[in-house]
Amino acid sequence: MKIKETLERIPGGMMVVPLLIAALLNTFAPNLLRIGNFTEALFVNGSSTLIALFLLCTGAQINVKSFGVSVGKGATLLITKWVVGAAFGLLAYLFAGDNGLWFGLAPIAVIAAMTNSNGGLFVALVGQYGSKEDRAAYSLLALNDGPFLTMVALSIFGAMGFVDGLFSITSFISVLLPIIVGMVLGNLDDKMRDFLDSGSSMLIPFFAFSLGMGINFSAILEGGLAGIILGLLTVFVTGTAGYYVFKLLKWNPIVGAAEGSTAGNAVATPAVIAAANASFASVVDIATVQVAASVVTTAILLPIYVGFLVKRLEKKGYKFEEQGIKM
Repeated sequence: MKIKETLERIPGGMMVVPLLIAALLNTFAPNLLRIGNFTEALFVNGSSTLIALFLLCTGAQINVKSFGVSVGKGATLLITKWVVGAAFGLLAYLFAGDNGLWFGLAPIAVIAAMTNSNGGLFVALVGQYGSKEDRAAYSLLALNDGPFLTMVALSIFGAMGFVDGLFSITSFISVLLPIIVGMVLGNLDDKMRDFLDSGSSMLIPFFAFSLGMGINFSAILEGGLAGIILGLLTVFVTGTAGYYVFKLLKWNPIVGAAEGSTAGNAVATPAVIAAANASFASVVDIATVQVAASVVTTAILLPIYVGFLVKRLEKKGYKFEEQGIKM
């Protein structure tokens, strides 16, 4: 059987196929792989460890002379994602109806879903289509995990003030450290760099499967049409914005598009914010299910959208090489 060749013919196949298979298992047979020991550790709970190892392997490929480029790309992604998501959140607040909803969407759900991104999905897509410097940009994207940037947006809108304790510098360092360890190893020893190089691509289908075991398709039904729309907005608005910003800067535009997702941890953001400000309590339930629907929708749709963009670029003569896209 030509499994690898078949997966490579599917846009984003190394990532999206294992993820969808796992999501189906988690939806219809959630306890099948939750049997403890090594099986559950690898296939269900392994995403964080596998992604950390992926980042270490990626870090080993980075020359210290080019790390500044990675930081610049990460900052650009972070700012683009936040500005677009916050702008749509502001629109939702300005044009919300008497029930506090904008076309059925809770404004707080819009901000939470569109400013937060799925780091695992980003790493998988950029691991397939980006360069070493592109992958290292993920280190800065840890800043959009959790409710911090949602709080910043709400505070700017005058909806609420800053709340201490929702962002920890330790959390940011904990994401950055595996990359730094890899960089040190790779820059001290070229043979270590070569040894760790194969890990970058080999780990993708394994942590994609583990990520899929955290997805339940019922979240789409619970979130309703509004939740699906929120997922569509996240993919096609924030992803497309990132694509064109990177293209304008003459960077690999696929890396910009890879930010068009909602992370699973964003589901908890409405409840966290309501705990800090009781005025949001009335929309917590609907906002939570809408964000959950966006998580599932973007996890399925973004790899497909990125695959479409890749084919479009290839038809224009672009080639995906180790240093990024070239003519």
